[in-house]
Amino acid sequence: METSASPPRTNPWQSATVVDIKRETPRAKTFRFALPVPTAFRAGQHYVVRLTAADGYSASRSYSVASAPDQSNEFELTVERLDGGEVSTFLHDELAIGDELDVRGPIGGWFVWDADVPAVLVGGGSGVVPLMAMLRLARRTGRSDLLQLVVSVRSPDDLFYAGEIGGPETTIVYTRAAPPGFARAPARLSADDVGPALGTARRGYVCGSAAFAEAATGILVDAGLAPEAIRVERFGPSG
Repeated sequence: METSASPPRTNPWQSATVVDIKRETPRAKTFRFALPVPTAFRAGQHYVVRLTAADGYSASRSYSVASAPDQSNEFELTVERLDGGEVSTFLHDELAIGDELDVRGPIGGWFVWDADVPAVLVGGGSGVVPLMAMLRLARRTGRSDLLQLVVSVRSPDDLFYAGEIGGPETTIVYTRAAPPGFARAPARLSADDVGPALGTARRGYVCGSAAFAEAATGILVDAGLAPEAIRVERFGPSG
C-alpha cells in the first residue's frame, strides 16, 4: 500500500537490492528487498522508494511494509500497479531481481502494532498491506489471540496474500463477487462483519482509501470502540 507521509531527515537513503518478486493479484506484486545491514522496523511502518533518471529527475513514493519484523536485513513491499503512475508502473514493468534502488526508512511511529495489545484491524483493498505485517507478526510470535483482521475486497482476484491470509484471525468480505459457495453474499462492509471481530480489542487500525477509512471508522465507533483508540492510515491514487 502506498502512503503519502514524508520521510524524516534522520533516515538516510540506502541502496536496496531486489531479491524476490511475487505476484499477488493481476495488479499487485510483492517485492523483497535486502539492505546492506539489518535494519529494525515495526509492523505498520513504511519505506520511501526513490527512482532517479539519467537526467537527474527523481520521483518517490511511500509504501507500507508487508513483512513481519525480524532480525534480518530484508523487508517486503507490496505495490499495486496504478495506470499512469510514475513509480508503481516502473516497479511492475521494469524492476527485476538483482536490481538496486534507493529507499528511506523505516518511517512511522503511530500506525504501528507490537503484538502487545488486543486489536481489531480493518483493511480495504491494498490497505491490507500494513495490517498483513501485523497479522504475520502475531502468528510468528504466537500472539494470534490478540488480533482479528477484517479485509474488504471487490472479488477473489483482488485479494492480496490469498494463499496465506485466511485463518481463525481473519474475516474476508467481498463487495462485488464472492467465490462459489461463499457464505456471505457480496455487499459493502457492515457492522455485522466488524462486530464479531471486535471482541476485547482495545485498539483499532483502519487502512484504505479516504472513503473506506471514514466508513470503517464509523462502524468501529458504532460497535463500541472509542474514537481515540482508532488509528487510521489513508492512501491516495498517486502512483
